[in-house]
Amino acid sequence: MSAIEVRVPDIGDFKDIPVIEVLAKPGDTVKAEDALVTLESDKATMDVPAPSGGVVKDVKVKVGDRVSEGSVILTLDAASAGAATSAAAAPAPVPAPSAPPSPEPSPAGGRGSAEPAPPSSPRPLAGEGPGVRAAAPVDSTPFVAAHASPSVRAFARQLGVDLARVKGSGPKSRILQDDVQQFVKQAISGQAAPSAAGGFTGDGALDLLPWPKVDFAKFGPMEAKPLSRIKKISGANLHRNWVMIPHVTNHEDADITDLEAFRVRLNKENEKGGVKVTMLAFMIKAAVGALKRFPEFNASLDGDSIVYRKYWNIGFAADTPNGLVVPVIKNADQKGVFAIAQEMGELSAKAREGKLGPADMQGGTFSISSLGGIGGTYFTPIINAPEVAILGVCRSSTKPVWDGAAFVPRLILPLSLSWDHRVIDGAAAARFNAYFASLLGDMRRLVL
Repeated sequence: MSAIEVRVPDIGDFKDIPVIEVLAKPGDTVKAEDALVTLESDKATMDVPAPSGGVVKDVKVKVGDRVSEGSVILTLDAASAGAATSAAAAPAPVPAPSAPPSPEPSPAGGRGSAEPAPPSSPRPLAGEGPGVRAAAPVDSTPFVAAHASPSVRAFARQLGVDLARVKGSGPKSRILQDDVQQFVKQAISGQAAPSAAGGFTGDGALDLLPWPKVDFAKFGPMEAKPLSRIKKISGANLHRNWVMIPHVTNHEDADITDLEAFRVRLNKENEKGGVKVTMLAFMIKAAVGALKRFPEFNASLDGDSIVYRKYWNIGFAADTPNGLVVPVIKNADQKGVFAIAQEMGELSAKAREGKLGPADMQGGTFSISSLGGIGGTYFTPIINAPEVAILGVCRSSTKPVWDGAAFVPRLILPLSLSWDHRVIDGAAAARFNAYFASLLGDMRRLVL
């Protein structure tokens, strides 16, 4: 017999790494590359594999111990390597039904309305029976983000289990192999699967307490009115977008003193033209320039890929008696400010009359939500999926600005940019906001 000591391999500069899982015990037969223990540093989780097949003779560590490079974790009798291959049997396959049909796209309309998502083919959960929802693909973002070791991830992939739907019973809610096995047993038996840690399931559903039922009439006079159709549609989309997209909002001030003076002069010169240019028309044109310079803001997520759109369709929030809708200016890069202003007026009129069609609100790549002269300073607009950013604009106001010699009155426009942190980082967002503000400060930059 040849007993070998299995040691922690080179793990970089890390020391005193805690053992979070021991996957082998004395007498176990293992194959080469089988995971023996799992370590977890502040930045990564890693398995220590078996250098060869054999029988585990003695385990030197337990959960909670700390190890470094060269630490002995167990001894292995390598003489029985041949038996290892036959001893380690794969989990028995379980029949899986065909994937459910793709859901119909959400109806268009509402501030949070989105383009219909491309059809997907979710990988069914092994042994999934009636009453159990289909699992998300096991390489989806929620699966990757699940708190589990590499060996548990491999085990879950083998069974087709979405880890985002498995509740972990280990330290810090870590998902263990037993948790995956229990999940499969419950799915096969038709029981409700345990919810993911944090109240979030892999298919986008929330596992929250029920909404409180209150008899409001007990406390005073009241009147109940049904939600409008637009608010029902936009509410569902806004809820999904807020929960599913990791929002971050950057704020910036744009000096529009010169641009506003130019806009007023332009409208005065064109009084008989019938088209009134608004500040929003200039912002749409400036948005195209900023999106061309920072293409990740004109992108969308599609699974593990980022789709960079080569067209620039800008949506704008239009206020109507029934709620906000987002008409889209198609190919805004090919239109001048007058053409954009005219199309905005036509789409806004259709929105107020309730005559916007689905085509008028689809295909957007970036949105602007302007509160115009209503008021406010800054806010956090909700991203309009599948877009990855939205610009919020509030009422401009005159403020004293230091020009190096004295304070001078300048017209300042507050900007609020919400962005999807999965696609965009803070530095890019700050640069986008600053560049957009500079374009409003001097539109001549667009021709450079």
